[in-house]
Amino acid sequence: MKPSTGPDGPDFASASLPRHLVRGLIGFGGLIAALALLPVTGPLSLLLLPVGVLALRGCPMCWAIGLMQTISRGRLQRSCEDGRCTLTTTGGHR
Repeated sequence: MKPSTGPDGPDFASASLPRHLVRGLIGFGGLIAALALLPVTGPLSLLLLPVGVLALRGCPMCWAIGLMQTISRGRLQRSCEDGRCTLTTTGGHR
């Protein structure tokens, strides 16, 4: 899945925090299991790598950025005026 791009840059966030955490559990679990099970199942365990990469939408860093975006969505607002950008809270809900 390709992240949407807008005026503020790429968006890696999920629709909800629980959904994002489940994606991380599946993604990191797949990557770790693929390597941990290698001595037991041999190259067959490497079939879990694409599952992990797909769940993380390509890379662990993209998932981490998406986690921060998901948490801050609706709470932080960036505005730029006269070449200066500021980050303010909008009083969003928790």
